Amino acid sequence: MRVLIVEDEQLAIEKLSRTIHEVDKTIEIVGQTDGIETTVQWLRANQEPDLIFLDIELSDGQSFEIFNQTVVNSAVIFTTSYDEYAIQAFKVNSIDYLLKPIKKDDLRQSLEKYARMKQQYGHPAAPDIQQLLKDIRGQLAPEYRDRFLVKHGLRMLPIDIVEIAYFYSENSITFLKTKGNVRFILEYSLDELEAMVDPRSFFRANRSFIIHIKSVDAVYPHLNGRLKTDLKPTSETEVLISREKAQEFKDWLGR
Repeated sequence: MRVLIVEDEQLAIEKLSRTIHEVDKTIEIVGQTDGIETTVQWLRANQEPDLIFLDIELSDGQSFEIFNQTVVNSAVIFTTSYDEYAIQAFKVNSIDYLLKPIKKDDLRQSLEKYARMKQQYGHPAAPDIQQLLKDIRGQLAPEYRDRFLVKHGLRMLPIDIVEIAYFYSENSITFLKTKGNVRFILEYSLDELEAMVDPRSFFRANRSFIIHIKSVDAVYPHLNGRLKTDLKPTSETEVLISREKAQEFKDWLGR
């Protein structure tokens, strides 16, 4: 079996090479690359390997980009130091996924899986990288808030997310404004709220406002490439979109 190792840390390359040969001395390591560009060049210049051990996080970006720049027909075992990726997606869309530091038993199981697939299919297919990324995004999709609990006199009220027009900050206090033009104090900062709400529905207009897409009543050109936004219910404070965020804001509105 001919193997290519894609890894940007020399110690990791050496350790993986040793472990591979400890598991199977017949495996030939035909190349080692350390980034997207060097890997693409190697794949274009050399006979394709049977199997690629591919680190996800490389010095010049994520290794998924390799598949956008050249045709990869080799089977792939992904490796990474990080466990925030959706492991099941890799299990389904590639030969395997190994979490560093790679253990000999895990590597042996991955190579045995490759051998079984090769026996069954002749040659395991390269991963469908677009399906892989789609599955990763699906499994890693963040959970956004459905409602917020607010104080109303001596009571606590749940406010559904669909009832919120916008959030804003005034004199270091954060408020929630409902579509019915009622405001409540929140104990969260706008930075915290930005991570809690779905960006398809809410946009961080500036340091003082996070607005719901249905609260945008009108948009006007303003000075220096900025945009002025009228909200419903009306805001007592002028809501401006910076020149740097203007195009992003228009893309969000038109999505």
